[in-house]
Order: sequence, then C-alpha cells, then structure tokens
Amino acid sequence: MRPVRRAIDFAVRNSGAVAVVEGVGNHACEYMTGGVVVVLGRAGRNFGAGMSNGVAYVLDEAGTLGSRVNHEMVQLAALDADDTILLHALVIRHWEWTRSARARVLLDSWDRQRTLFRRVEPKGASAHVAALRSAWIERLQREASATNDAMVRAARTFTPG
Repeated sequence: MRPVRRAIDFAVRNSGAVAVVEGVGNHACEYMTGGVVVVLGRAGRNFGAGMSNGVAYVLDEAGTLGSRVNHEMVQLAALDADDTILLHALVIRHWEWTRSARARVLLDSWDRQRTLFRRVEPKGASAHVAALRSAWIERLQREASATNDAMVRAARTFTPG
C-alpha cells in the first residue's frame, strides 16, 4: 500500500472512519461528523470547516496550524495522555501497513515528535471526543491482544519442516 501524501478535501463528511494521511490540502475534515483523522504532515487552509464531531490529530512542525483551521467550528488543544496513546497506536499501525518513511521518522523520535501534534476537535464536543477516543483505544488494545494471542497459538503449534 502506498501512503497518501497530499489530499484536497480529505475526510470530508467522515462519519466514523479512522484514517492516517501524510499531509492534506485545503478543506480537510470539512463537515466531519465522526471518526479519527491523523495528519502526519502539513494541513492546508480551512481545516475542520463544518466539523461537528470526531477528532483530528495534526503534526504542526512549523507551529502555524492555528492560522489554517476554521476557528468558528473547531478548537486546538495540546495532547493529553489518552490522545498520546491513541495517536501513537495509529502511527505504529500506519507504519506497519505502509512502511512509510515519514511514520518511521516520527516513531524513531516519538518523545520529541509527539509534542508537535495538536488535537483538533469541534467546539463543545469535548465529552464526545473523549468517549470516541476511549472507544478507539479499547478497540485497538483488543485487536492487539487478539493478534498477540493468534501469534502465540501459531508459535505453539508450529512444527519445523
């Protein structure tokens, strides 16, 4: 799978999907009503216009994301512990599925890089975002546990040639 690097109108009307992208153009997450979006690069202007639910995590290396979001609908926040857990798991998964060089660089210096991400959420939706985040953390942990269990079962039944 080839990583997406730049997408105009990315995740417009997203109502529940989880997506990781390496950069987005203008109007990303417009009218988003649910789900989680992770942007591992620059976001274009008018980010989150009409966003009524869901959450986005955007890497803000230049510290200029605030000038490109739609402040009428969304607010920016630093990451808390739950954000960091979810974001880290999604970046790891992105790297596992794509072998993205960008994701690898972020993971290799995670302690520094994670401080450059900003949470973008709709104004007045903090409780919903917290519940959404918790649900996704729980789901990813269950999937990781199931994957680990399957690997252990396979290892126990493996018989060398």
